Amino acid sequence: MDKKQKILIIGAGLSGSLLALRLAKKGYLIDLRESRKDLRITNISAGKSINLAFSDRGIKALALAGIMDQVMKICIPMKGRLIHNLDSSVFFSPYSGRGDKHINSISRGDLNAILMNEAEKLPNLTITFESECKKVNLKKNTAHFYNAKTEITEKVKAAIIFGADGAGSALRKSMFLQREILFSFSQQWLKHGYKELSFPAANNGGFLTEKNALHIWPRGTYMLIALPNIDGTFTVTLFLPHSDAKYSFETLNTSDKVLQFFKEQFPDALEIMPNLVEEFNTNPVGALGTIKCSPYSYKGKTLLIGDAAHAVVPFYGQGMNASFEDVTVLFKYIDKYENKALNNAEIWSKIFYEYEKERKKDADAIGDLAVENYFEMRDHVANDLFKKKRALEMKLEDAYPDRYFSKYSRVTFNDSMPYSVAKKIGNAQDKAFLNLIEDDVINENTSVKELFDKVKQKTDEIIA
Repeated sequence: MDKKQKILIIGAGLSGSLLALRLAKKGYLIDLRESRKDLRITNISAGKSINLAFSDRGIKALALAGIMDQVMKICIPMKGRLIHNLDSSVFFSPYSGRGDKHINSISRGDLNAILMNEAEKLPNLTITFESECKKVNLKKNTAHFYNAKTEITEKVKAAIIFGADGAGSALRKSMFLQREILFSFSQQWLKHGYKELSFPAANNGGFLTEKNALHIWPRGTYMLIALPNIDGTFTVTLFLPHSDAKYSFETLNTSDKVLQFFKEQFPDALEIMPNLVEEFNTNPVGALGTIKCSPYSYKGKTLLIGDAAHAVVPFYGQGMNASFEDVTVLFKYIDKYENKALNNAEIWSKIFYEYEKERKKDADAIGDLAVENYFEMRDHVANDLFKKKRALEMKLEDAYPDRYFSKYSRVTFNDSMPYSVAKKIGNAQDKAFLNLIEDDVINENTSVKELFDKVKQKTDEIIA
């Protein structure tokens, strides 16, 4: 394969920067473009999620890029969910019955900066900021960029164009509008939006509440969550209906109403939110949606990756991890084909075809799982039936660490299991568990072996 031909990557966010780094390390000539200012010298996160849940699929991808030593320094382990009840009592729900398993809270900006810094060390890679892609001409394989600094629009031609430009992807829009292919696209919005808030650090720089947990205040049709940051603060996110509800972003239209709402619904959180009213009135309301599309590529010349191909809602903590896993899967086929005795166009066509054949079903699956988990988090985590199920699952994972995996473990801690398989088995397993508990076939007194056998038998019956 001719590595001197230019590869253009639109979007220097997490997936675009990782893709650029790995391609450049292989010797490809990379032109990486970003519409925003350089986040390493400009704060561009105001009002948007600044920390993310980082788990095994993402860890695998960054380990393959050789940067995990740096990344682990900015991670905070979260061993489970700390559920906050309305009366301010709490209970802890571990993510796994295996004691060594946890997810990590990580700063989006700090992680992106690590990726950019590593990428810029390579002489065959350039990053251009404030260069916004307006459209891509699919036939000519050219992208049109508006440079905010020079106020000039330039046309960039490349052998291969990757669209890593997020949910509002210019490449995806061009694939849809130019009608060169039969392109399917769907965007489904939740009726809920989100607003970012915060807990400050303690006076000594420590944490005002439990550091090693993801905090959840489940309240049925709405919820609050909080993730720790390395500076002692927490990023707090309120998920609430946009409208048509007693409590919604539309109805919470005065400072007094906001304070009263938090006093009634999240009293223990309110105690450590001195800036609540200011943040609530200042930070924007974000939308929550799932994007699916097909195909991801055009004639072996362009490829959508990350959120540009499959944006998901954040409730499984897998958006970033899924985008990083895209790069892992893509490189499986780059490694397979790049040294074949074929021309460049044939090689990239085969790579993109096999990548999408494998990845599409898994990307769709995690999109579905993320929506399902939203209802679990806001409605069910404090439910007695769910708590019984979770306790029994933890017993099984502890007793059979190599044989039993909850759905959450399959998705989050098993990077060798495709999302589509995790969804199929996990949903059947959940249904089996709930049916067996409701029918009083299993309970806390059931022996672990009998529990394992009954759940497996019922799960197999449902799958069949």
